[in-house]
Amino acid sequence: MTATSGLGTTQLASPDLLRSVFRRHAAGVAVITARGETGPVGFTATSLTSVSAEPPMLSFGIGTGASSWPAIAATDHVGVHILGEHQQPLAATFARSGADRFGPPTAWREGPEGVPVLDDVLAWMVCRIVGRVPAGDHRIVLAEVVLGDPTGPGRPLVYHQGRFNGLRD
Repeated sequence: MTATSGLGTTQLASPDLLRSVFRRHAAGVAVITARGETGPVGFTATSLTSVSAEPPMLSFGIGTGASSWPAIAATDHVGVHILGEHQQPLAATFARSGADRFGPPTAWREGPEGVPVLDDVLAWMVCRIVGRVPAGDHRIVLAEVVLGDPTGPGRPLVYHQGRFNGLRD
């Protein structure tokens, strides 16, 4: 149901309303990785949030139907990678269902705690999972930063209106 008022067109809460509103919200792009039972797993996330400075903690959301969820549900550590605008193809690969995310041309190495670490990102962290909070058809994963590297070159990649974009000057 929609209604027009002095505030514009209002809609009752629905998945479509939420998606429509968040298409207008520009978000940074991250890739979350983990070691799975049969190899590395990963997915593109725009839900990354800084939670606490002391101790350093972050959160991200993942759907319980996602192919990466079983590994994220079972692991103790994850990799969090902030992507640069030069990494639009990488973001798309990790967002695409059924893609060979760690095959060529993805460049990565095994990092601390066995976590897959992607090459040439703006920044990366290895984090220890401290909680998984149910939230509808998703889980909010809380993780404490163990170590990382904030010194990668480039400018950030953002997600807006359903597309990956670089920042404009």
